Parts: sequence; structure tokens; C-alpha cells
Amino acid sequence: MTQFPILDLPSVVQALVVEREAKNSFADLYRLRSTCKSMRALADDGGVYASFDLYNYPWYLGTPHLLLRRCYEEGNPSTLYIKGVEYFYGLYRLDEGLRLLKRAADAGYERALYTYAMTCKIFLEDEEYFSRFTRESVGRMGMVVRNEDPVWFNNENDRFITKRHLFMSTVVPLFYSCQCSPCLDRDWVLWYIEHRKAGDMCNRCFWIKEVALFLRDFRCCTGFPDFDTWQKFFIVVLPLHYINKYKLYETSCAVRSFAEYFQTNSNSNRSYCPK
Repeated sequence: MTQFPILDLPSVVQALVVEREAKNSFADLYRLRSTCKSMRALADDGGVYASFDLYNYPWYLGTPHLLLRRCYEEGNPSTLYIKGVEYFYGLYRLDEGLRLLKRAADAGYERALYTYAMTCKIFLEDEEYFSRFTRESVGRMGMVVRNEDPVWFNNENDRFITKRHLFMSTVVPLFYSCQCSPCLDRDWVLWYIEHRKAGDMCNRCFWIKEVALFLRDFRCCTGFPDFDTWQKFFIVVLPLHYINKYKLYETSCAVRSFAEYFQTNSNSNRSYCPK
């Protein structure tokens, strides 16, 4: 198969290719970055940092605050989402948090789209963004958002718990009393609600189920550092011998090139290396 040199493409197309790589895989991005000076320059462009999905970043490599700060400065949707969840659910800065979630949702970031739609429904009784989902897509996004963090990352607050109990007492009974589909078992709590009716349930029961799953499983946090800590000029770098010793990542070549880059460009910053 004939290979087409990427450097023969127009510069705008080259930038789009690199941004696509950044969105799909950090390992592929740093392989591409190591090929030549032109690709290295494109990989350091602001559009690339705006394309990262920080949930795909291998955080054992370190440099979290530096990367988070740079991505936020470039308007990265995943950082807007992380900050929005922290502000709305953790710091009670409701208006600012909701605006950040909306910006990330309108940018097409799926986690933010799902979380913003559920947040508006629960706290504002606004179902506008539900129209952007199909049943299949909301189920897929919901699984990602609700199950992305370990159980110890849980920041539920009184306001969220109150909304859950109110929903259980006033809305969930409508799900079980509706005759749209045979109900396998009647229960007024949220456990196993996804298994109580078949897939042919009516639209109202479907969205009751989805909101119930969000109230049951969402942990009101993202597991990322607090936004204020991003502003500290502090870098954490794992040494190469640590990566090789514990075989932390399968694509070791990409990891080594990534670690080498940050180790050689962070001499003026504070570093911490595990023993």
C-alpha cells in the first residue's frame, strides 16, 4: 500500500490530523510528535491542548497541574467539565458551575452533555437537553459518567441527597404504577430500577429510570485535583526507570518519549520522583 507523507498535506490539514490524534490517543500523539520538528511544533499548538480528553491521559506520568492549567487556558471542554462539576456540586457556586457545564456540553463533550442535562432536570426542572439524546446514546454516556471513578471518590452533599429522596418519594412511584410495560417487581427505591421493566417502556418511564440512575450512582465529583491547586507551579514526574520497572504502560516507547520531554523541559520546576 502506497504511503502518503503527512508533510505534503496543507498546514491546516496537518493541524487537524494532529488534533484528531490528541483526541483519540496520547500514545499516538507522542509517537507522531517524535517523528520530526514540524510535528513537534504542531503537537505543542494550542488547538491540540484544546482537543485533549483528560480522562484518557495516563496520570501516573505526572505533570497534572501543568497540563490541566494549559488545557484550561485553551478552552479544553474536559477541563471545563471538571471545573464545572467541582463548582456546582462541591463548592456550591451554582451559576458559575452550571455555565461551565453548559460550555462544555455545547462544545460536544459527551460527559458534560449528559451531566448538564441531568443537572438541569434535577435542579431546574429543565428537560431541553434531553432532546439531544437517543435511548442508546444516553445509556452509553450514562454508563461512562456514573462508573468512571472509584467508589472512594464520592462528594455527595445534602442538596443532592435531598433531591434524591424527593425524587424517590414523588416521581419513582409513577414509574412502577405506569402500565406501559410489565413491571417485574415493585419497589420504591432506586436499586435495580434498570431491570424492573423491559426496553419497550414509554418515554416518561425511560427518563424516570435514567434520572434515577444518575441520582443513585453519580458521585458529585470527578476525581481530579481541585481547580485552585491547578494554579500552583508544581510538576510531578515519574523517572524512566520507575516506568520501566513497574511496566506501567504497554506502549513504553510513547511513554518514554513523553516522560523524556517533560523531564528535559522541567529543570526550572520542582520535581518529585518516587523511590
